[in-house]
Amino acid sequence: MWHEQDQKLVREFKFADFMEAFTFMTRVALIAEKMNHHPTWYNVYNYVRIELSTHDADDSITERDRRLAKAIDDILQ
Repeated sequence: MWHEQDQKLVREFKFADFMEAFTFMTRVALIAEKMNHHPTWYNVYNYVRIELSTHDADDSITERDRRLAKAIDDILQ
C-alpha cells in the first residue's frame, strides 16, 4: 500500500527476479510518460521503490500523484 512520507507517496515492491521488476518499471514508465508525470524510483535486483510528488507544487502530494499511484496499482491487478 502507498503511504505518505516526507511529503511523498511511497510504495515498495518486491518481485520474483530482476526481469519481473524491470518489466514492471517499463510498464510504469510508459504510463508516467503518457501522464507527463515521472516518479522518483530506486531499483536493486527484484526490489523497486517508487516516490511520487509534484515538483511544480513545491514537491508536495497532489491529485496527479494520486492518479499515477492508482495507475501503478492497476498494473498489478
